[in-house]
Amino acid sequence: MRITSYNFGRIIVDGDPYTNDLLILPDGVRPNWWREEGHELRPSDLEEVLMARPEVLVVGTGYYGRMQVTKEAEEYLRNAGIALEAMETQRACERFNKLAEEGRKVAAALHLTC
Repeated sequence: MRITSYNFGRIIVDGDPYTNDLLILPDGVRPNWWREEGHELRPSDLEEVLMARPEVLVVGTGYYGRMQVTKEAEEYLRNAGIALEAMETQRACERFNKLAEEGRKVAAALHLTC
């Protein structure tokens, strides 16, 4: 899977456009991803990620980086053996592509706006 474009509120993954937050898992895209609390990433928001068992989860915290990863979510991923990399969404898209190109089993949780 490859992210070919990202702008505020819009992303293109493998040629398909999305305008809502999404998960990219090793077996496909999960559009319309929403969190229990809009600008916080909590363990309950990551159940599908855990089931997919990626090596790395890249979190896009938004165009301006406003979504926060809670300490509980960090610990939840660490206990599951999943590395976490969180950054503004533009950088997260670039990082996801790089890890995917390296053949890593990578997932992404991307907030597309603020």
